[in-house]
Amino acid sequence: MTHLYGAFAVDGEARVGVRYGDQVLDLAAALEPGLAAAVAGPNLDRLLAGGRTLWEQVHAAVADLEPRPEHLHPLAGGRGLLPFTVADYVDFYSSEHHARNLGRILRPGQPELPPNWKHLPVGYHGRSGTVVVSGTDVVRPSGQRRTPDGDVVFGPTTRLDIEAEVGYVVGTPSALGTAVPLDDFRDHVFGVCLVNDWSARDVQAWEYQPLGPFLGKSFATSIGAWVTPLAALDAAWVAPPPRDEPLLPYLDDATTAPAGLDLRLEVLLNGHRVAAPPYSSMYWTGAQQLAHLTVNGASVRTGDLYASGTVSGPEKGERGSFMELSWAGQEPIELPDGTTRTFLEDGDEVVITATAPAPGGGTLELGEVRGTVRPGPAVR
Repeated sequence: MTHLYGAFAVDGEARVGVRYGDQVLDLAAALEPGLAAAVAGPNLDRLLAGGRTLWEQVHAAVADLEPRPEHLHPLAGGRGLLPFTVADYVDFYSSEHHARNLGRILRPGQPELPPNWKHLPVGYHGRSGTVVVSGTDVVRPSGQRRTPDGDVVFGPTTRLDIEAEVGYVVGTPSALGTAVPLDDFRDHVFGVCLVNDWSARDVQAWEYQPLGPFLGKSFATSIGAWVTPLAALDAAWVAPPPRDEPLLPYLDDATTAPAGLDLRLEVLLNGHRVAAPPYSSMYWTGAQQLAHLTVNGASVRTGDLYASGTVSGPEKGERGSFMELSWAGQEPIELPDGTTRTFLEDGDEVVITATAPAPGGGTLELGEVRGTVRPGPAVR
């Protein structure tokens, strides 16, 4: 699997590699000197900063490599290495099915979508410092919440949730005061990784008005240890769902190359598949998200990460959060081992995987993202 790029350790030294099944190819050792310099260092930062031409040169060179045994290393299990230095983090809300589900749950009898939802990709700025690599345990957060009786209490969240998402990894920066148009998306974005944006729903419900997500989201966001470059996804581009509201010119993708992705996610809880969200159903594309987050002149930096928001499809088994799967706790999820869940319990392990069509046929596997819930410290 030569399309997965990340960082790995050899004799305690972090290096850049690509996955070959259960092995990792040391890129700096395997590539010719001119390209090897671009992948020197402990992670993908230097390659990301090199720009699209370099990314495509490296990708083509890797595809043509005949790996030598001395350049291959065992793939260590467990926690991986953060593949790049996360600069800024933005999370979007781009699945119409997810947004409508939450509207039905949280605002019964009212319009399912906010009035702005079909006109712009709704999003918020998160905390890059709490983005962690796959395999990192997630400590149950504490915060304020309001009880059904109306009391305001403090303690560990009782509604710990996931959000199965796709993240876009920015390589080429943009200058402050400029905007990135739709057509320049692939000049700025190196690739994608899977994301689990853990959420404390009870904390979030109490705090989010009027300014949006805060402590209910900022405690941890997990990303995969391996990034799939856009150059490997040529067979996966698809048109997004039809637009039923006219878009302003900077978001209008009617005449641009299709920027939706045919990614098929799976969510596993303690080894049991509980959902299979289809990314092709997302209303807003990664190109539109980047165009919107820069249209006011905000810059992007090498290592910026922006995520799609929860991926959910139209069917019950395609919902990418336990908030939707259990319908806010009203419909417990039955697992094959005889247990049930509404939200996550301590000790639960969540794994998110995804596949995409491969050029020339076959299937690409994206790097998984996994995390296990651990109890939080005693609250005083």
